[in-house]
Formats: sequence, structure tokens, C-alpha cells
Amino acid sequence: MKLHRPTVAVLPLAGVIGVPGRSGSRTLTYESVVPGIERAFGYRRLAAVALSINSPGGSPVQSARIADRIRTLGEEKGVPVLSFVDDVGASGGYWLACAGSEVFVHPASILGSIGVIFAGFGLDGALRRLGIERRVHAIGARKGMLDPFQPEKVEDVETLRAMQEDIHKVFIEWIRERRGARLKEEDDDLFSGKVWTGRQAVELGLADGFGEMEQVVRERFGKRVRLRTALRRRRRLPLPLALPGLADAVEERLLWARYGL
Repeated sequence: MKLHRPTVAVLPLAGVIGVPGRSGSRTLTYESVVPGIERAFGYRRLAAVALSINSPGGSPVQSARIADRIRTLGEEKGVPVLSFVDDVGASGGYWLACAGSEVFVHPASILGSIGVIFAGFGLDGALRRLGIERRVHAIGARKGMLDPFQPEKVEDVETLRAMQEDIHKVFIEWIRERRGARLKEEDDDLFSGKVWTGRQAVELGLADGFGEMEQVVRERFGKRVRLRTALRRRRRLPLPLALPGLADAVEERLLWARYGL
């Protein structure tokens, strides 16, 4: 009698989590990832889906949409989802990791950064020094909120902070929902935006243990298990077409650089 080999679908989630229409071909968005998600849960004799995560974060909305779709299909199909963090699973990258019911790391992985950040420049002083007059005509008293060419206003910063706090709350609720009693709640830094090594993350309950994907999968589903990659590698744009996205590329590079990569 022929014995069927179980299948574990591997879903690579590597790169900055970007915004549709703005980001380059190397970033993760819901639209770019969802075909792979659907493919991962569509294999026959599916034993589990393994998420291979290496991301410094990015868009909270795209992170949430991707994670929600993975969780929804996992529940519908009754298939376990295991997350494996490589170098970095920070901010939105950790959001994605929590789509899995278990999170595995390397002791030297970097996890966490459970917070919300906004960064920009104040260029109003530079315009004055250059003798440049900027003309803006808008309807609505707050339409030009946080304009980098205008002096920063207290009320604008207060509005931004309220938005950040609301998004941070959503992030925390997701982590609590997914990690539950495994979290070391007495640690005051848990949701401060701080990052930890994989070893520290396991101690804090942000991760469940150490393990490389193939090793864990074979121990759990047997040596005959078949790993199938569900998300095809995306073709990078030729250099001339990529130049308009130079600012995005710089921003992406800075996100990785925060973690020494």
C-alpha cells in the first residue's frame, strides 16, 4: 500500500511591509502576498503552514491584513500555522509572526519593537535661509497638518500622538489575543517598542522556543514530510525603472539598518 507523504507549505514573508501603489517590488503588501497565502492553504494532504519571517516591519494595516488572512484560513482549514523568525521579526514583522500559533526563533534573532513611529523632517528653517516662499491654498483648518515646510504646531502633534496611541492599542490587543497567558505581563518594557534577542523573547513569552524550520517540521511531522514553497520569488525591476522609487529604497534601507542589517 502506498503511503502518502504529508505536506508543509512554506510561506516566505521577507522584506519591509509596504503600502500598495507606493512601495517597490521588493516590499510585502497584502496584494503581493495573498496569492501565496491562498496557495499555501490549498495543497493536498496539508499538515501545516510554516511562515518564514524576516522583516523589520512597515505598514500596520498591511501587516494586519496579511496576518488576519493567514489566521482566518488556518482556522477554516483546521491547519496549524508555525512561525519561524530568521534575523528579524520586529514591529510589523512580529505582527506577522503572531499569525502563527507557535513562534520559533534563533537565539540571536531580533524580535519585538511593539510600538508605532512617525518620522519626518522640519524644513521651514531651510526655506527661510534660502529665501524661498512656499504658497499653499487649502480649505480646512487642519488640511496642512504636519506639513514639513511649516513650523510644527502643538495641536498637530497632539492629533498625531492620539492616532499613534490608537494604533498601538490595536497592536497590543493582537499580541495579547495571540500570545495570551504565555506573555510575561510583569515586564514593563513588553509594549514599549523595545527589541529583544530570540533568547530574551522566549523568556518573555514573545516566542515559544528555538528551532530551524526544517528541523522542527521533520520532528513534528516525520522525516518523509514534503516542504513546498507557496510564494514565488518576485522579479526585481531593472535599474532604470527602480530609480523613481529611490526614496522608498532609502527608507527601506534605514529600517533594516536599525537592526544592524
